[in-house]
Amino acid sequence: MFEHKVLQNLNDYFYDFNNRSEKGVYFYRINGYNDEIKNFIYKYYETARVSGIVIEGKIPNPDEKNLLYYKEIMGNDFKLDTKFFILSLRKWLPRMNDNQRENVALSIYGMLKDMSENGKNDNVLKNAYIKFMCWIYYRFERIVNRIGENKIPKILYEGDISNYELKLIAILSNAGCDVVLLQYNGDGNYLKLDPESKLSYNFNMLNMSEFPPNFSVKFIRKEIENKISADRLYGKSSEILNCTNAWITGNGFDDLKKEIKKRGDDSNLFYNCFYRINGVDDKLTYLNELYQLWLEIKSNNRKILIIENEIPKPSVDEINLINRKKYNNEEQMLIDLSGNLMYSSNIQFQRIIKKAFIDVLLDESEKIENNLNKLVNKAVYLLCWFKRYQTKLFSNWKIGDISCFIYLGGCKNDNEALFLRFLARLPSDVLILNPNLNFKCCLQDNLIYEINYTDSLSVDKFPRADSNIHISTAAYNAERELDEIMYTDSGMYRNQQYNKAVSIILKTTYEEIAVLWNQEVKYRPNFSVVNSAVNIPVIFSKVSGIKNSDISKYWSDIKSLITEETFIIKDAPFINSMEMNPIKQFAVNFFKNGKLLKDKIKTHKCYQYNFLREETQNYILDKLDLLIKQKNIKGTFENGMEYTIISVVLNIKKDILRKIQKFDFTKKNPKIIYINTTENIISLEDSILSAFLNLIGFDIVYYVPTGYRCVEKYFNKSIIEEHQIGEYFYDLRIPDFSAVSSGIRYSWRDIIFKRRD
Repeated sequence: MFEHKVLQNLNDYFYDFNNRSEKGVYFYRINGYNDEIKNFIYKYYETARVSGIVIEGKIPNPDEKNLLYYKEIMGNDFKLDTKFFILSLRKWLPRMNDNQRENVALSIYGMLKDMSENGKNDNVLKNAYIKFMCWIYYRFERIVNRIGENKIPKILYEGDISNYELKLIAILSNAGCDVVLLQYNGDGNYLKLDPESKLSYNFNMLNMSEFPPNFSVKFIRKEIENKISADRLYGKSSEILNCTNAWITGNGFDDLKKEIKKRGDDSNLFYNCFYRINGVDDKLTYLNELYQLWLEIKSNNRKILIIENEIPKPSVDEINLINRKKYNNEEQMLIDLSGNLMYSSNIQFQRIIKKAFIDVLLDESEKIENNLNKLVNKAVYLLCWFKRYQTKLFSNWKIGDISCFIYLGGCKNDNEALFLRFLARLPSDVLILNPNLNFKCCLQDNLIYEINYTDSLSVDKFPRADSNIHISTAAYNAERELDEIMYTDSGMYRNQQYNKAVSIILKTTYEEIAVLWNQEVKYRPNFSVVNSAVNIPVIFSKVSGIKNSDISKYWSDIKSLITEETFIIKDAPFINSMEMNPIKQFAVNFFKNGKLLKDKIKTHKCYQYNFLREETQNYILDKLDLLIKQKNIKGTFENGMEYTIISVVLNIKKDILRKIQKFDFTKKNPKIIYINTTENIISLEDSILSAFLNLIGFDIVYYVPTGYRCVEKYFNKSIIEEHQIGEYFYDLRIPDFSAVSSGIRYSWRDIIFKRRD
């Protein structure tokens, strides 16, 4: 058994047993904090981590499996006897030597004996003993095998210790372990368990305060790990650091124009600014102010780069130029990829770049929850963009050079935001201009200084001497403002106001089809606009049989649905599988690794939709991608069905394409009526087309008087609603609808006011 000794100073903990002036161990609880205690805890944590145990939170109670294993090995015997404990330890922990077993056995005996003298019965003692044995086996086996050595095992426990945990820690301390209890909430809880401090000493020194709110073993570990990682990651640090925004006055353009030499005089700093200006101060002078800013920066012989609306994604060639490997962890990845940042002409600048690169990626890693694949992709984007623009911003860089990067339109995604955050930590001013308040830049950074104006202005081009300068008149701006007032959250919509939509299939009765058919979609149930995307309620139905066996009424009802927006199909199949399809042979090139290659499609020689508006092309490709991902067509991702889907959707007939191009998402939607009166099979391609046009926003009704299975044959789930309206009829001849009465009955009001078809 080891005696508890009194510390002369905290460093006594780190002396080996033979070098201690008093031969014994230390068991102290620390309830306060200062710099000396902080340094001690960091050092003690490292020592305990290597040659001891660190306990964060509670020691888990033995579970059912632990207890079953104990009983299987040790049985149910229990005696409050030192020899019994020694024999049990020999069987339970065979790696311990005789001296270690004796020390632990005596210590357990002393603790249980004390409990017995305080009124605990044999059953309580037995349960405590089993708990101690399980804890030692499962949690402390690595240190009981080192008890009695010159290098004393260390235990670090944080938090409010429980009764049995304290008893176990005291057992191990008496057997030969040093112990530190970190009590962030003070000594109150401990003194309830050990009122006279018989088991441990309370540590006191001058200038102790409460522990910081965020202080913990986890915090210590992270700081130590970060320091070790930082030394490996960054290598030799740069002698020059960024002083971003600390010198600015907040006057926006004036700060960007300020001479570099007048920004600050510390040779170990470079003085740059990082601004975002939302809205405009004066609509009439805004573009002229931009033009003057450009002129002044150019006249000071500073490098300037202006990007408008979007930073073009890295090309395949740019990505292939980035040297990369497969990585097992974040640190390995950052060290390797930072090797792409070579700037041989100035070693100081290369260190600045490397530090900025690692800083922003480490921060980004926390946001994406340490997803290594995502982080690699972001890092590659960062490297591609830096290599693309470094010559324009940093060629022949020397101390004192500050370039200027201006992004008009604001960041559209996280990759763009990450790149600008990276640039803002380099010797470059970074200015984000977001004059149109309808758009919000997604960048967030604690370095950025933001200016907000209330007026909004749509600006697509930055005015420069080498570009066409467009300056809007007061009348033009007034018209745009009126437009915003009229068509924002008013229930009124201007032509082609939106370019994104989501189809919502309505569940209706058969009679409701005729009621809803000719309505503008904005008047239908569940219509809405959310985040600039229109939710379109659509009809997607199959009508089987003929109501009341009234054939003439049947044709008349169909005739009433034929409108300017309606495309009629009378012959099945509409698309024959054997027809020539120029897309089919190339479809396999357009879908790789579960991803539709939209850019490749749009640049391919077989692509047929170049004549459509850009927004319409993007909408079609987005819905094609969605159709594949939904897997509503049988065989998708099983037998190459996705390539059939691509070939069908990219080869739609021109009459239908024109309806897609014309479709205004808030007005009447295009429609398909497909009539099949015979046993002719509706093709797979017809089903694909129907599912796709449903996603586009078409109303689609299949009229099948035979009741035969048709389009649903190729669907994985029931996405089309079927109406069984009457008796089945076969081999009906589809009439010339121009000769069919619409079947509309006129009310007396229609007759008086002469409202007729």
